[in-house]
Amino acid sequence: MSSDFESYEQDFAVLTAEITGRIGKVPKLVGDDKKQMVANVEKQLEEARELLEQMELEVREIPPQSRGMYSSRMRSYKQEMGKLEADFKRSRIAYSDEVRNELLGDDGNSSENQRAHLLDNTERLERSSRRLEAGYQIAVETEQIGQEMLENLSHDREKIQRARERLRETDANLGKSSRILTGMLRRIIQNRILMVILAVVIIFTTVMAIYFSVKGR
Repeated sequence: MSSDFESYEQDFAVLTAEITGRIGKVPKLVGDDKKQMVANVEKQLEEARELLEQMELEVREIPPQSRGMYSSRMRSYKQEMGKLEADFKRSRIAYSDEVRNELLGDDGNSSENQRAHLLDNTERLERSSRRLEAGYQIAVETEQIGQEMLENLSHDREKIQRARERLRETDANLGKSSRILTGMLRRIIQNRILMVILAVVIIFTTVMAIYFSVKGR
């Protein structure tokens, strides 16, 4: 399972490196070349999002005791993805301003004001996105903790059941031992009673023999 994650991880590293390079080229291009570059970056960003989704699915299949390391790496990749998207948005805003100026002939001050306004809105959206991402991460970690607690409770339940079975076996063995000891004690008492009776008979016989012997003289 971790091998699949690492394969997706390598693909993601290669893809993000290409995206970073292409985003840096967008402001330097013009015309159709710039449009094509923007379209290529959009396509690669979508591929990167799909890779992140696959990686997240793989992390959920990893056992809880080994999941922490991979979850930390996923958070780092998501942050990297968010940075790429923010950089791409800035490059697109610059690209949109250039196209608008070419089509409408806006003066420089108007363009700068609009660009500043768009950048401000973009930063607000990024902050909102980061809050949502943080909330989602907390929910995922809470789910993981819940799963670990359920597994621990299941293990504890099994231990308690085994302990109960041992107690039942011990009770059964004690019952057998008690019955055996009771039988042995009963036989000991019976033997002692027989010995006492036999001793009384022997003593009585001896006394009677002595008595008749003396009387016959």
